[in-house]
Parts: sequence; C-alpha cells; structure tokens
Amino acid sequence: MAALLDFTPRLMLGEEEISVAEVRRLLAEVEGLAFIKNKWVAVDRKRLEQTLAAYEEAQQLADQEGLTLSEAMRLQLQPSAGLLKTADAAVLEVENGQWLQSVFAKLTNPGLLPEVNTDDHFKARLRPYQQDGLRWLCGLHGLGFGCCLADDMGLGKTVQVLAFLNILAGSRPTDKRYAASLLIIPASLLANWDQEIKRFWPDMKVFLAHPSLHKPHKVPALSEDALGGLDLVITTYALAQRYDWLMEYQWQYVILDEAQAIKNPGTKQTRAVKKIPAINRIAMTGTPVENRLSDLWSLFDFVNPGLLGTGKEFATFTKGLADHPDGYGRLRRMLSPFILRRLKSDKSIINDLPDKVEMKTWAGLSRKQAVVYQQLVDNITQMLATTEGIQRKGVILAALTKFKQICNHPDQYTGVDGYNEKESGKFARLREICTTIYEKRERVLVFTQFKEMTQPLALFLEKVFEQPGLIIHGSVPVGKRKKIIEQFQSGEYTPFLVLSLKAGGVGLNLTRANHVIHFDRWWNPAVENQATDRAYRIGQQKKVMVHKFITKGTIEEKIDEMLMQKAKLSDELVAASGEAWLTEMQNDELADLFSLIK
Repeated sequence: MAALLDFTPRLMLGEEEISVAEVRRLLAEVEGLAFIKNKWVAVDRKRLEQTLAAYEEAQQLADQEGLTLSEAMRLQLQPSAGLLKTADAAVLEVENGQWLQSVFAKLTNPGLLPEVNTDDHFKARLRPYQQDGLRWLCGLHGLGFGCCLADDMGLGKTVQVLAFLNILAGSRPTDKRYAASLLIIPASLLANWDQEIKRFWPDMKVFLAHPSLHKPHKVPALSEDALGGLDLVITTYALAQRYDWLMEYQWQYVILDEAQAIKNPGTKQTRAVKKIPAINRIAMTGTPVENRLSDLWSLFDFVNPGLLGTGKEFATFTKGLADHPDGYGRLRRMLSPFILRRLKSDKSIINDLPDKVEMKTWAGLSRKQAVVYQQLVDNITQMLATTEGIQRKGVILAALTKFKQICNHPDQYTGVDGYNEKESGKFARLREICTTIYEKRERVLVFTQFKEMTQPLALFLEKVFEQPGLIIHGSVPVGKRKKIIEQFQSGEYTPFLVLSLKAGGVGLNLTRANHVIHFDRWWNPAVENQATDRAYRIGQQKKVMVHKFITKGTIEEKIDEMLMQKAKLSDELVAASGEAWLTEMQNDELADLFSLIK
C-alpha cells in the first residue's frame, strides 16, 4: 500500500489532450460555443474553472515523488479524499497503467494467479474454488495487501485460511520475519476452530488463549520466544481487549472470523482489535455489509487502513451517491481486488457443490454445563457398578437422555425455566448461524428431539430474528399444523420453524427453508435425513445447508466418532436398534463414553 506509483495528470477534451493555454483561451470566451480542436464545444466557465484547478493541484502531486498505491486508489474512489481538494467527480477520470491493470486483473480473477500447494501435513483436499481462494490469499500476501474473505456460509472460509497459514508456515526456516498469527473469534467458535484444525492440519502449532482451556482458568502471557515457535494463537473478541501481551507482539497476521463484530468503529472492542500490531490482516465474514456502508468502511479500515480515507471522508462520499450513482460502481471496482465473495447459488464458480451441504457445527460447554455434566458422570458411574440386566439398560438409556439435555442447556436438565444464552454453548452457536440467516432474509428449520425444548428455542430465536416464528410438536393438533405449514410456505417472511423430530420429521413439505439445524442429535442417520428432507425435496430452489450440532468433549462427540468409524454399518446397526446398542457396552467402555474430554 505504500509503494510509489508514477502519476501523470492530463487535460482531455473528449479523446484528445489539450493544453493549459487552450483551456485558458476557452475561459476567455463568452458563454456559449467555441471552436477548438476542429470541433465546436459548449463553454461552461464554472466547470472549466473546476477542471483547471483540479489539474493544477494534480500536477503539484505529480511533481513530488509520486502517489502511494493507497493514495492512487483513494483518488479513483473520491477525488476530494484529502488529495485533490478542488476536484469534482464529474470532471475527473482515473486510468490505471499497464502494471496496475495486470495486478488488479489477477486479483479479481484468482485463476490467473500462480498455483500454490500446501505441504504433506495438510489433510484437506480443496475444491477448485477453494484453491482459487488460496491463490488469491497468497497473491495479496505477496503484494502486502490485507483482504476480506467473504464467501457465503458453508463454502469453507476456515479451510482456505488454514491452508494459507500452512503455506506461510512453510517459509519459517528461510524467512526470518516469520511470526505467529493471531486469530480473533466469537467465543462460540472456539470448539469449531479447534476441531477444524485437528481435522485439516493436526500438526499445526496452535495455542488457545482462553481461560476455560487452562488451569486454574488463567491464560499465561506468552513470551516472544514462545510465540515465535507457534503458527497461530486463537482468542476471542472479549479477551483481545484484556490481554495486554497481545499488543506487545508484532503478529504476522491478525485474522478476524465473523468480522462483522467490528462493524461499529466507535466501540471499545473495535478500537482494541484495530490497535493490535500486525504485518498484515485478514477479515472473514459471510456478510461484509449488514445495514450500512459504514460497516464496509470499518472493515476496510482494519484490513487496509486509509484505503477508503477517514470515516468522515467516506461518509461525505456516501452522502453524495444519490447525486452520483456511478460512485457505487467506483466503490465496487476499487474494492473488488481486496474482497472475495462467492455464492452457493453461482454455478459458474461452484459447479461441483452438492445441492445439500452437510456440516458438523461444534459448540463448547459453558462452565455451568461442564460442572453439571461431571456431576452426572460421577453419579452414573456409581450406579452402573451396582445394577444389572434390565435395570442397567434403563440406567444407561436414562443417562443418554440426561447428557443430551445438559449439552442442550443445563436448564433443560434441571427443569428450570430460565435458558440464559451464556450458559449454553449451543445457544451461542445458534445465534451466530441464525444471525447470518436473518441478514440474508432466508429461513431455517430447527429440529430437536425434545418437545420441551421447542418453546425455549422459539423464544430465543424470536430475539435473534426480531420477530416470532412457528412451532410444531406432538401436542399441536393436526388441523393447526396444516395452517402453520401454509403460513411458513407463504410469501410473507416467517424466518424460522422449530420442530420436534417425531412430529416434524416426516411427511411435511417445507421448501421455503434452505437451512436445517439439528440442535440435538438423534444418532440415527436415517431419522436425521428424513427430517432434513422436509426442506431438501422437489420444489426447493436453493442449496440446502444442514448444520448438525455437536458439543465438543462430550458424549455427543464420542458417539459421532463411533458412527463415523462404523459408517458402512451404521444404517443397519443404528436404524434397527436406535440407541439400544449402547446398552450392550461394558462398564469401562461406558465410563469412557460418558467422561468429558479434557
């Protein structure tokens, strides 16, 4: 952004260059028509004066050392952005030279960039569009630009960034400037990132800076030597404001996930994040603009500070867009090299993506959930040692239900009607996903196997979507269910429908929704697939995103692993016997199944 560019101002009349002397001769003419360059032109004294003043000011800039790339791009967007005080957008046109045109052409078409490859320790096989995203990240890195990866939800922003960090790590032995990178995320995504790293790059040197993962719930301040041996440090937006040692280290990259968290430039959180020293920066978000163009300014003030001028300058520019609609085009053209957004619906970019995308969505345990869960583990372990036969099977099946309830929310297990969002990792993840769904005005089906969870979920989602949704469970009369389905399928926007798995898992046509969330797992693939097919069926016009919630470190994770290991047998084994197969395990196997993974 600091590279100097040659800059040559010219005065143009149509396609022909004219001299300052010729402009002054036109100014000497009376209002009306004047003959110049073998053509009659209309003389507008005010416009000519503005043009000449802008040219003379631009010439002064050219007589200096040149323009930085940042200044050149700001000039393209808004002439008055602290560079040409007298210029008006209507009299100014900026053309890029051959080198700059070639750079931008490659960044806006990543397929033209050189191929890059991860090392043998990276386990993911990238789709073609993800490979393009990796090329784009590496291309911008080589030029020293920050960027915004804004792919649609479900297209793999996480794996693309991990692949990029893997390539950076390959430079460690030769590049003395190599340093660790810092990832800042919402607390609800800690489990998700931890799991994705273990899946895609298990050898990554990563440190999770969160008190819940350390004893005694305190994160040690890392020295510069310790940080130099890491690839990545992960912390949350809230903790980034509290850990002073984060400010004392020059990070290779500061990376923000769910970067809309810094959309408000005036908050303490945003100011703290932007102060963290970094060689470069990446923002990840599926919603780069939520409500206002100022969201975009704050995002780019993080990734490429100064590119859009000051907040005040950008606000002046956006106010004038009503009078100069092409300003939107200029803004889009200027930002397009630095923001990569692919949509699931774009077949020209993503032609190999299935119509149904299933993903595991990881949630952590809150401190209260962990305490209650461990108490239940201790109680069940004692009971299993003293029971046999039918009674033992009953204890196991009852325990499975109780563990699921705790993973949903401790209030479901205790029967208390509170459901504080902070006490459930799943509720926090549900907010993250549904906030994005709401911003895109899409619709979601939320399935739970517990009737008693439908109302708390609906009340929580009503706050997220800022309007009520609908509920279907076994106690809803059949006639009323029909009206509920008709309302959800109608043109009027109804953002969510919460369903109990037994009541809503079969027979319903709910194609208005293109998101399906399994809030708690049935552990029977056939039953889950039937529920998903309420949205994924004939009449569906969009790709369906399926989120299967799993609470990290709990029985939910362990049974999911068992089902993965037995993938070829799971349909026969689980579909035929539900959860009864778990009751045949030995006591030591059950103790391991129930215990928390530390």
